Amino acid sequence: MQAGTIGRVQSPRVIRIGGGVAAETGDVLAQLGLSRPLIVTDPGVKRLHLTTLTDVLDAGGIVWGVFDGVVEDPTDVCVDAGLAAFRADDYDCVIGFGGGSPMDTAKAISFMAVNPGHVRDYKAPTQIDRCGVPIVLIPTTGGTGSELTRWCVITDTESPEKYNLSGLAAVATAALIDWTFSVTKPPRITADTAVDSLTHAIEAYVSRRAFPYTDAFALSAMPLISDHVRRAYADPEDAVAREALMLAAAQAGMAFSNASVALVHGMSRPIGAHFHVAHGLSNAMLLPAVTAFSVRAAEGRYATCARVMGMAGDGDVDSVACGKLVAGLRRLNADLAVPSPTALGHVADDAMLALMAAQALASGSPANNPRVPDAAEIISLYKEMW
Repeated sequence: MQAGTIGRVQSPRVIRIGGGVAAETGDVLAQLGLSRPLIVTDPGVKRLHLTTLTDVLDAGGIVWGVFDGVVEDPTDVCVDAGLAAFRADDYDCVIGFGGGSPMDTAKAISFMAVNPGHVRDYKAPTQIDRCGVPIVLIPTTGGTGSELTRWCVITDTESPEKYNLSGLAAVATAALIDWTFSVTKPPRITADTAVDSLTHAIEAYVSRRAFPYTDAFALSAMPLISDHVRRAYADPEDAVAREALMLAAAQAGMAFSNASVALVHGMSRPIGAHFHVAHGLSNAMLLPAVTAFSVRAAEGRYATCARVMGMAGDGDVDSVACGKLVAGLRRLNADLAVPSPTALGHVADDAMLALMAAQALASGSPANNPRVPDAAEIISLYKEMW
């Protein structure tokens, strides 16, 4: 960030963090003058956790409804179904309850209730500033950071394409970040969501739009993740590790919401759209190769990432620290058993790679990268990680 550059920050009005804080949902709704929420979730979260939330609402005399039709990588069709459920009753707010997919769907339901047209009409760089009903977000995984961001991601069923939507209308009114929900998550989801958070933090720190406020969150999140992800992966009920990862996800969310993400995310979204690979997993697949491609354009920044995560020492010059960062990220992927697309049976021919590269560039995220690639370089990176 150049001296004199203005940093712009958007965040929820209410943020509560800690084990068991979901029990305060009724209090938060009352504080905001709300009483008729539509809970937006998916079938898995409904089965595992819904009664924990609804018991709290029932105890407070709060009348609620549920839309549980959220799918992984939520689509425009999913948003339309949620919007129909919202309009079917007199709801005054939405509660996004789950991982990134329910939270992003809740955001889209809120702003599409008051904005005309199709959700694709609002994809970035459009800023959606006409706000709908208040949005309360309760994450159950420590990964996306959506509870604190001004972004949501929706998949278009016609293209297919995953696009960003952002603006004030995508900022939660309140976020309740309760790590206790995450102890039920299996190792694969634990690993993928944690590396998603790590990618948020690293990309926010090296982004061309970074500034000191976002740097502080990113630098705090990185060591929390690197120090605890292997523990949570090995033992899902490690409370210390789970709490650290949930806090880190929130911090990384605040960082990238305001500094933006970069090349990894730009390349990751087409993988999800075309091959239905979980977002965090596709980020993990890409992170070492994209970092190796990018380090020479911001050695000092990447070296700092390596040092705060303990992958390099204070005595290492920047170039050496950058090499250790790339090696450390590759080692992390090995420890977390991150597969390649090929290992999952996915095949991408030259035409598909060219389409994915074009979609990655069109998203705008690669332009925030320290080293901005062209389409041919993106195709080469896809081939490397494939």
